[in-house]
Amino acid sequence: MSSKGDRKSAREAVATYHEAQLAVLVERVGTAVDGFRDGQLDALDVDEVLLQYSRAAEELWKFCNVGDVESVATAVREQLPIHWWERGAPRARR
Repeated sequence: MSSKGDRKSAREAVATYHEAQLAVLVERVGTAVDGFRDGQLDALDVDEVLLQYSRAAEELWKFCNVGDVESVATAVREQLPIHWWERGAPRARR
């Protein structure tokens, strides 16, 4: 069984990771909105980006908040590559 300090450290590591990864996703939204303002993207293009952001942010949230925080912290500390943007991509229809 882990100590209270270990669990607190794990929660802090996961929270820091979550915020950093969320910032990466938000940056994509900002780029899309800038593209819309510059006339490079239309509203539908930005809507697709927003939908993918929403899905990706949800997957990130689930990873960080569902399950054992110490296991998640271990994965975060080992810097396992998880591509959240791709996880938010629409599923291919059959």
